[in-house]
Amino acid sequence: MEAILVTGGAGYIGSHIIELLIKKKFKVFIIDNLSTGHKRLINKKAKFISANINQHKLIRKIIQKNNIQSVIHLAAKISVPESEKKPKIYYENNVKGTLNLLRAIKKTSVKNFIFSSTAAVYNDKISYVGELSKTTPKSVYGFTKLKCEKLIKRKFNKNYAILRYFNVVGASPSKKIGQINKNGQLFKNLSLALKKKTPIFNVYGGDYETTDGTCVRDFIHVYDLADIHIKTLFKINATNASVTLNCGYGKGFSVNEVVNEFRNFSKKRVKINMKKRRKGDLVKIIANVNKLKKFLKWQPKYYSLRKMVKSSIDWEKNV
Repeated sequence: MEAILVTGGAGYIGSHIIELLIKKKFKVFIIDNLSTGHKRLINKKAKFISANINQHKLIRKIIQKNNIQSVIHLAAKISVPESEKKPKIYYENNVKGTLNLLRAIKKTSVKNFIFSSTAAVYNDKISYVGELSKTTPKSVYGFTKLKCEKLIKRKFNKNYAILRYFNVVGASPSKKIGQINKNGQLFKNLSLALKKKTPIFNVYGGDYETTDGTCVRDFIHVYDLADIHIKTLFKINATNASVTLNCGYGKGFSVNEVVNEFRNFSKKRVKINMKKRRKGDLVKIIANVNKLKKFLKWQPKYYSLRKMVKSSIDWEKNV
């Protein structure tokens, strides 16, 4: 597994995974077209190639030339609200992009494939989901990711891991990398709001059937998620296994709980702006992570709402 290709490696999650891979002395190649990725997040010790994942002939040459053994596929469009407005673009980028990547790695040295999926593939009526829970996505984004999962299972006949992310937040303890794009991300938007003279926190929907009327999410710190990728890669390579895993903490926090935690870090008076629900948003979703913990013998390091909030705020101070 000495040579690893990471698509979307100039993005938020990819940059954290690469930081860990570099620490473990892997030779890392990044493919990113920088449509949502950023030069600032590119690890200087990795080899960066500006390309689109639909350029399957180019990617194939890169794989063959560098004897790539593992691919971590993160490149995708990820905004739920945007996906509702631009379904064709999401299908083209996420589904066709994944299909072309699979074409590029066919009959090459690649033996391990890790795919970044999402909790948005699950049915909105189920609040506590395991990997075998019903998958009927509410959003176009969730639909494209589920379609990709099925393509991988059908077309990649070696070791694969489908990692279904829940809500990813926070930044690297090194403070060198963190979230730049907003993408409707709650923690990012609240961190930015705190920097203003008069902070305004937008809350989308206060009439959901939850304890306090706001959506409930299972948040996971990005560095714990990056650690899951590394450990999963080692495990599937060593055991020749293929697996689908939920990536969360198994605990839900409401939007109001998150907002209140952010308020605790502010000495300013914070205004709450209650807005309409956003199309495609799930009401409540929490991960059953029993399979994750059993498969990897994994324990999180950044599991606390306060740590996740502080990490997000600290990053914004450095941006």
